Amino acid sequence: MLNSLLYILWNPDLEIFHIGPFAVRWYSTCWLIGLALAYFIVKWLYKDQKVKDEYFDPLFIYCFLGILIGARLGHCLFYQPDYFLSSWDHVVEMIIPVHHLADGSWKFTGYEGLASHGGTLGLMIALYLYYRKTHMNLWQVLDDIAIATPSTACFIRLGNLMNSEIIGKPTDMPWAFIFERVDMVPRHPGQLYEAIAYFIFFFIGLYFYKKRPQKVGTGFFFGLCLTLIFTFRFFIEYTKDIQVDFESGMIFNMGQLLSIPFIIIGIACMIGGKWMKKVGAK
Repeated sequence: MLNSLLYILWNPDLEIFHIGPFAVRWYSTCWLIGLALAYFIVKWLYKDQKVKDEYFDPLFIYCFLGILIGARLGHCLFYQPDYFLSSWDHVVEMIIPVHHLADGSWKFTGYEGLASHGGTLGLMIALYLYYRKTHMNLWQVLDDIAIATPSTACFIRLGNLMNSEIIGKPTDMPWAFIFERVDMVPRHPGQLYEAIAYFIFFFIGLYFYKKRPQKVGTGFFFGLCLTLIFTFRFFIEYTKDIQVDFESGMIFNMGQLLSIPFIIIGIACMIGGKWMKKVGAK
């Protein structure tokens, strides 16, 4: 009885406010706050490392497009390929934030479905293209972005919380959330668990940067970020409900399977050290 009194009833409005037909949603606002934080953090890191301003200017565009495109394609191809690859109309929906209605008209919906693994892969590709343009040390770029990334990930998960999506499994823990938009069952607030963890990981990375700034450019911070986030992501999946039907009965769900390569890459980057720095400088 005591637990039921502590459960949190969760059903916030999806939108913050309207201006005519235009609506500002919590989810997109959280994304923008997360990206803005990363922007200012990396700007500070570049300044602290005496990197020229001209190298910083194009970075945000590369990162923004890489994360958005990667996250969208990751969701469509990893989690709903049966839908998005079933017709040309659905392929269009994968690329453009619209939905083709039964009467033949199109409706603007925004991007309903973004996958963090795809966003991470898209970011890595975008940073490689940025490196090819600027000829900066690739590992310095990756390390600086990695220090800022957990702050962005924190706000993305808060956006998921506001959307009542990526919900947890049923639980009787006293801090359970009842996502009224989904059902009236007390569940783990998996999005909040991740947001809190990523907030902590940001300060862990910042702590190591303050202690060992000379490690920037070795791949250490990039590896640390991947290892912390995706190891936590692997285990937190045990508290989450399945996102798509095909995950039922799987030993490891899609989120866990996609996390394993990133954990391996992260550990390799952390122990690569001088070799990573030498390769990135070429």
